[in-house]
Amino acid sequence: MEGAGGGDLTLEVFDLAPVGVAVTSGSDHRLVYANMAYRASFGDRPLGRPMRDAFHDLLQRDYFEMLDHVLATGEAVSREDVPVSLAYPGAGREERFFSFGLSRITGEPGVLIVAVDVTERVTADRQARWAAEAQRRMLRRFQSLVRVSAEIVWVTGPEGTPIEPSPGWERVTGQTWEEFRGMGWVRALHPDDQEPTVRSWAESRRFSRPWRHVYRLRTPKGEYRHFEVNAAPVYENGVVLEWVGTCTDVEQKWLQRHRREVLDRAAAATAEHSDLREMLGALADVLVPALADGCGVHLLPDFTDRPEGGPVTAQRIATGAREGLPRLPPGGEESFPADSGFTRAVERRRPVYRTFEAGRPPADIVPEGTAGWLTRAGANSVVLLPVTVDGEVAAVVTAASCGDRPPISPEDVVLIGQMFDHAHDALSSALRYHRTQRVALALQHGLLAEPPDVPGLDIVARYRASPAAAEVGGDWYDSFVLPDGETVLAIGDVAGHDLAAAVAMSQLRNMLRALAIDRGEAPGDVLRRLCIAMETLSPESTATCALARVCAEAEGWRLTYSVAGHPPPLLVTADGDARLLEDAGNPLLGLLVDRPYRSAVEALPPRCTLFLYTDGLVEHPGEHLDRGLERLLRQASRLAAEPLPLFCDGILEGLPTTGIDDIAAIALRIPAEP
Repeated sequence: MEGAGGGDLTLEVFDLAPVGVAVTSGSDHRLVYANMAYRASFGDRPLGRPMRDAFHDLLQRDYFEMLDHVLATGEAVSREDVPVSLAYPGAGREERFFSFGLSRITGEPGVLIVAVDVTERVTADRQARWAAEAQRRMLRRFQSLVRVSAEIVWVTGPEGTPIEPSPGWERVTGQTWEEFRGMGWVRALHPDDQEPTVRSWAESRRFSRPWRHVYRLRTPKGEYRHFEVNAAPVYENGVVLEWVGTCTDVEQKWLQRHRREVLDRAAAATAEHSDLREMLGALADVLVPALADGCGVHLLPDFTDRPEGGPVTAQRIATGAREGLPRLPPGGEESFPADSGFTRAVERRRPVYRTFEAGRPPADIVPEGTAGWLTRAGANSVVLLPVTVDGEVAAVVTAASCGDRPPISPEDVVLIGQMFDHAHDALSSALRYHRTQRVALALQHGLLAEPPDVPGLDIVARYRASPAAAEVGGDWYDSFVLPDGETVLAIGDVAGHDLAAAVAMSQLRNMLRALAIDRGEAPGDVLRRLCIAMETLSPESTATCALARVCAEAEGWRLTYSVAGHPPPLLVTADGDARLLEDAGNPLLGLLVDRPYRSAVEALPPRCTLFLYTDGLVEHPGEHLDRGLERLLRQASRLAAEPLPLFCDGILEGLPTTGIDDIAAIALRIPAEP
């Protein structure tokens, strides 16, 4: 076919063209060619048929008129951004946009049609226009809202500094125009909010996006209130011309949200702990710094038993202080006079609240140690809040505000009370468990009596409670003299770490005494009878025990012993020869009732030491027991010549222990002469 310039036009050159190309022929505009891009846009159309028939679903009347015009006159025609509704398989109809160019082909009369898909450009242009219009509408709405709702309105240049005075700002902050302009407005913000606000403001300007932020503004009275700032850029010809912003007082809204957050954090803190000390410590960590700069929690274990008019003894079990302030020790017992503010708060079950000159707390409210901390920290207010659990004052919370922070407000006092009220059930459970521990500890320590004074023998006992475990252990020791004059040493460990274990330990110790005195049997026989008794009195319990009898004979001192599931006794001679006595091992008490228990006899040379101990001294998780026993032998050998109290202390302090178990030990030293 001959082209418009008079040369030959081979249609196949358009097959891979990136734009749609079609060719018609004759006055009825029969479709004689359509390349791949054209067919991809408009579908496969039958060749050889008039355009009216081939494109009856798409083309409008004016399109055929354009074809007639081009063919008759030879004038090229173009149409820009023509919308076309096209159907695609599986996707339904879709509106797309094309730019068309029509020109006549000489030779056999026809029309060359070029179609370019411009949908993406048209869509982008539309979106840009819509965005600009939305921006104008937003600004108009913003300006309308400003006039009716904002307390402060301000305008800055594109660089973010004020360009005109703001009467609202001056009314709220007291800053004059000279103080407000430039970056002077930042000085009206709370010191803690200045750097985050400047950073946030710069970030919004950098990306030219609306700014929303909350900061605290200082009022002429020196108070701080929360304000929400909203600002938007003003454009002209696509360039930010200025910024318009408002500040709205949201103090009450902020307080409500803050109150919810504090109560939620307090609830989470109590849910994560069951131990009373840990729970109160977690609540103190919530209180500081959310509501105060420093706090202490005092437990009142014996307030109901206090004589009327007497002082109040409280145990400080938790403290907290904001970073940068001196810290109070986490524990300690303190006494409060009957006429002190602390005692009045407990007796009246109402908070005692005081504000004062920074660093000069009143002397009648808090003890001397706490008053010293308040002075050093520059405290300006303090509140003592009784915490009532199950109808009794169980604890007192002392909270203080320091430095530039405003004094604790009455609303804060109410919120602190709500924190502990909401934790009532968790505190009640923890307090009952704590009291059970105290009973068990009292029972345990009451049973660990001092060894008897036996002429010629040195006897020393030691007990070390675990510094890490909150539970009560079942470790115990005992020593007494039988009617025939023989001296008995016993040590044991009841399975469990609770009040039940302490009670079982008490029963076991007392029963062992009775059985040992009853018949004067060998230690193995006594332990077997004790095992049988345990089956009746405590069938679910197991225990370990080492029982030893020491007596003087004409030829020297003799030891008879038996061990039931317990670490073997240690014998150390005066010259440092240390060995374990392992000839009388037997099963755990409460395990095999019908089995006989063995005893063994050992001669005790002059100035030797017999040492009984519980497993907390030698056991380590993941380590074989033999390694712990080897360390014990070496340490005992080094200490053999020390006086017996130093010998015991040197072993307990010189051996590495896990700190997760209690340790009991009792030692006996034979005299130098028979």
